[in-house]
Amino acid sequence: MTSPTSFAIERKVFEEHREKWFRSNPGKYVAIQGDVVASGFFDTYAEALRAGLREFDVSRGFLVRQVRLAEQVYVVS
Repeated sequence: MTSPTSFAIERKVFEEHREKWFRSNPGKYVAIQGDVVASGFFDTYAEALRAGLREFDVSRGFLVRQVRLAEQVYVVS
């Protein structure tokens, strides 16, 4: 099970590259494990997930995020 502080490195890598990635790959998906980014950007979450499963150590988690300047907020009530 992952802890609440999991993916701190992956989130940091994403934030460090967000603006650059948005300029070249807006709306695409990226997979990150530690400070390693999967090869390429992907049109769908499923494609990025498959790339992460193929390229990373699946005994550890990895992050899949959509490249956006701002995060979408969902309200559930």
